[in-house]
Amino acid sequence: MTVSLAIVGAGSRGGTYAGYAEHFPDRARVVAVADPRSDYREALADRHGVPAADRYPSWQALATQPRLADAVVIATPDREHAEPVARLAALGYHVLLEKPMAPDEAACEAVVEVAERTGVLLAVCHVLRYTPYTDTVRQLVTAGAVGEIIGVEHLEPVGWWHFAHSYVRGNWRRADESSSSLLAKCCHDLDWLQYLVADTPTQVSSVGRLNHFHPGNRPADAADRCVDCRVESTCPYSATRFYADCLADPGRHVWPLSVLTRDLTEQGVREALTHGPYGRCVYASDNDVVDHQTVTVSFSQGATATLTMSAFTPGGHRRTRIMGTRGYLEGDGERVIHTDFVTGRTTTVEIATSGADAGSGHGGGDHGLMAAFVEAVATGDRSLVRSGPRESLDSHRMVFAAERSRLSGGAPVRLRPPVLPDQRTGATTVTG
Repeated sequence: MTVSLAIVGAGSRGGTYAGYAEHFPDRARVVAVADPRSDYREALADRHGVPAADRYPSWQALATQPRLADAVVIATPDREHAEPVARLAALGYHVLLEKPMAPDEAACEAVVEVAERTGVLLAVCHVLRYTPYTDTVRQLVTAGAVGEIIGVEHLEPVGWWHFAHSYVRGNWRRADESSSSLLAKCCHDLDWLQYLVADTPTQVSSVGRLNHFHPGNRPADAADRCVDCRVESTCPYSATRFYADCLADPGRHVWPLSVLTRDLTEQGVREALTHGPYGRCVYASDNDVVDHQTVTVSFSQGATATLTMSAFTPGGHRRTRIMGTRGYLEGDGERVIHTDFVTGRTTTVEIATSGADAGSGHGGGDHGLMAAFVEAVATGDRSLVRSGPRESLDSHRMVFAAERSRLSGGAPVRLRPPVLPDQRTGATTVTG
């Protein structure tokens, strides 16, 4: 069965998930696109040969039609998730929902309620669960390579340029317009830690703040825009230099450059930097999300895990250290190094990255997620999706608890026991 898809949100993420159909046309095909930005909508629809009648100026316009696809990919802005889920699930669409589910706990609960009431398959894009790297780490842990997990250290190295692009100048710069940077960037890191430890989180604490990207750190001679700035050439966050480098590299045209403009010429980029948000000085923007944050999670069997999200790193894969009673694992997305405490031996496992699935974004997670979702829709086997709606809700609750802790000065926040779905019966069970 070839699964038909409607894409709601034709930006970077919507385009990425739609790209699965280009690699695997026998498994999926895009039959409709909805986006209020005509240039993005038409470009994505053209790529997939979508008829003019099935190109919609909004998800609301799509929702006025009878269901025209097996499933919908919702990749709208963070604060525009809950309503399209409700309307489109009611029409019978299975739903792949970009993370985060919604910007607050009540809205996340509403998303889960809709999925359970309508009976549609809802998969949240926790792409880290679907990578070859994750499979390797989980297999080693399950096989007893570290014994009992005692502690985990996990780093999300956002990257200085990525943070400036997305969280200082970009769509996720303000919590009131999108969400906290922890929710936007790391809800699937906390989900991944819970998936790895395979235990119930009981307590969360967190510290962090907006350390650097504010007017107090603005150089004396800095201008409001990089194109006019006398100190731009020595600034690590120069938009002029960064986006010129992106323009010279075709591999960076889809992301991040196309977020600025569809006119991928020197003049087009210069125009975007002169008039658009991506040319602003990082010390003179309206951003308010934190740029460095640490979260500590306690689990019911005694293990602890720390997540550090930081702007002040090179970009790249997440890095993880797992400390156990019989061994130690250290991984960086491309390899896992295992130290066995009995033999003292150290073994390196290289992660296979060949093939379209493994070579896609997030270390293969984007296509891994799509493969699971499409197969689940085609076969009705929901267990192929590695995190059901309530598991996703539980991981989001960890983020909301971490933010409550951070805003209260790092005070620990107790978590209520999660409610996990039985994939075979649909029944739910309170654990812990």
